[in-house]
Amino acid sequence: MRRLPPFDELVAFEAVARHRSFTRAAFELCITQSAVSHRIRRLEAHFDRQLVRRLNPGVALTEAGEAMLPELVTALEALSRLGGESERRLRVAAGGALCNWWLAGRLPGFMAAHPGLSVELVPVEARDSIPEVDVLILWVPPGEDRRSDTQAPLFHEHVFPVCSPRLLPGVGQPLAGPRGLAGLPLLHKASHGLGEWTWSVWLERLGVPAGAQGAELSFADMGLVLAAAEKGAGVALSRSLLVADALAQGRLVVPVAGIEPMVSTKRHVARWRGERKDDARIHAFVDWLVAEAADTLAQVDERLARPQLRPLKEDA
Repeated sequence: MRRLPPFDELVAFEAVARHRSFTRAAFELCITQSAVSHRIRRLEAHFDRQLVRRLNPGVALTEAGEAMLPELVTALEALSRLGGESERRLRVAAGGALCNWWLAGRLPGFMAAHPGLSVELVPVEARDSIPEVDVLILWVPPGEDRRSDTQAPLFHEHVFPVCSPRLLPGVGQPLAGPRGLAGLPLLHKASHGLGEWTWSVWLERLGVPAGAQGAELSFADMGLVLAAAEKGAGVALSRSLLVADALAQGRLVVPVAGIEPMVSTKRHVARWRGERKDDARIHAFVDWLVAEAADTLAQVDERLARPQLRPLKEDA
């Protein structure tokens, strides 16, 4: 029986050798730098020899690594052609809130436009636990959203407060003004530290007196923030795509008529591995994602410009 080397470890070694960088290899493979390092060590243990020399900065291949690289590249290229176009599934990963509150319900539209192509959607909650997928959707700060052979910038969203209509006077009537937010519970994601995600910034911007705000309640997950808001637990800061359907269905409303949203400084991007840079299916999915988001964002912007707050129907 053949004693084959571990495949994922070979792929990681080839990426490190090509980029001469653990960081860039991790970026391409959509995994963490630590995960790349562990794979290289496992591969070295398999061959019982050092393949990569860690420098500061960068890396270099040892004599054994240089000797192995040409045959490995040839083998990977042959494997990439194996079976032609038989694989008709895209594995897509995105933040859990984006998956649950926006993306999942729209994927049937993409698959209807691409018969025979299926999608597996993988929710991701932490950057250090990213699975290996075909397309990874990330929400990144400025400077990490540049276009490249393995990344496409997607969209910016607006940030604004939302709440259940049950939390407002007359069940769904907008507050007379921003100062009506004083005393209401304020919900937000615990890890957000940017200005547009900070209630103190919003209250100062809206002219709500210091010390007049209600208690703040934070959650580890944005999906929990929105679920709590939908149940009437308080007013939440959220993003356009996440609340688009809830706004359209009246499950969430903008509490103050005519409120001006803030543009999120972070942006969504799509990433894929280097060997998939010419994959037509990936580019078709990314193009669809951009168009679908643009349509949703336009609808939300129109709703914010002309709020249509209405009460929920009473339970039968």
